[in-house]
Amino acid sequence: MFAARTFSAAQRRAFSASARDLSKVTVLGAAGGIGQPLSLLLKLNPRVSELALYDIRGGPGVAADISHINTGSNVTGYEPTPSGLAAALKDAEIVLIPAGVPRKPGMTRDDLFNTNASIVRDLAKAAAKSAPNANILVISNPVNSTVPIVAEIFKKAGVYNPKRLFGVTTLDVVRASRFVSEIKKTDPADEAITVVGGHSGVTIVPLFSQSKHADLVGNAALLNRVQFGGDEVVKAKDGAGSATLSMAMAGARFAESLLKAAQGEKGVTEPTFVDSPLYKDQGVDFFASKVELGPSGVEKILEVGKITAEEQKLLDAALADLKKNIEKGVQFVATNPGN
Repeated sequence: MFAARTFSAAQRRAFSASARDLSKVTVLGAAGGIGQPLSLLLKLNPRVSELALYDIRGGPGVAADISHINTGSNVTGYEPTPSGLAAALKDAEIVLIPAGVPRKPGMTRDDLFNTNASIVRDLAKAAAKSAPNANILVISNPVNSTVPIVAEIFKKAGVYNPKRLFGVTTLDVVRASRFVSEIKKTDPADEAITVVGGHSGVTIVPLFSQSKHADLVGNAALLNRVQFGGDEVVKAKDGAGSATLSMAMAGARFAESLLKAAQGEKGVTEPTFVDSPLYKDQGVDFFASKVELGPSGVEKILEVGKITAEEQKLLDAALADLKKNIEKGVQFVATNPGN
């Protein structure tokens, strides 16, 4: 009884919600390294009334385990069949896609492309058919390419809504805030670090000049750690996986923000990789920046704002890589349409 009371208090601190606004959330890849902790965190969120878990193996088992947690949401695991996938997606308000293979030492996110691109393409086809109006949150790497893949699939199906497609880049902001707090000996919750661009290597551009610590602009070690923080985890896990737990937390945070905005809360802003007008004139159709969320998904895409000359150089390098990453995703769908 004490544990249950303590658990509920923790939930209230983590997820402020009322029972009046409830939603179905679907996780595709729920039995994986990110999918399991992500599903657990979503089970703790009182805004979620129904949690649908799907994977090519293990979905029902994860669902059975999580369903025993004493929170209000109902959890269902679906069999790895076309009908099971369709049922998992039906009536979903949010669909999170962490499915795919993890990185191993020496691999870049781009090395994952050939395998994960096919997985994301096929799941996107199912979502376009069974949940065309859902908010799609792409976690599967490389996000800079997998988000355009989902967009192309939805376009082909005639159901593309750019306001409802998101690449989850929240972890870059979470890391930046934590790493800055370690240097400055501050509470990481108080460190609001803007990160723009994309979600891999040099496309990750932290804007320290817009924080309380403009002196950190030019800190090469910090920049490298923010841009390649995932490598730090991959190396530490020594072949046993990538950044799964922190990514699950970041995905749950973004889903929570989207649910809050959908349920009427104003001023909800998160960084995310979206179909953006900011750099389309340079051939970059998707870009991560602060986005104000609303009931229809993207409410407003915020400008990058004033940055230093050094940060502009980083941004220029990011845009060059982003253009290639995005084109790679678009070209994949054109040459590999699937069944």
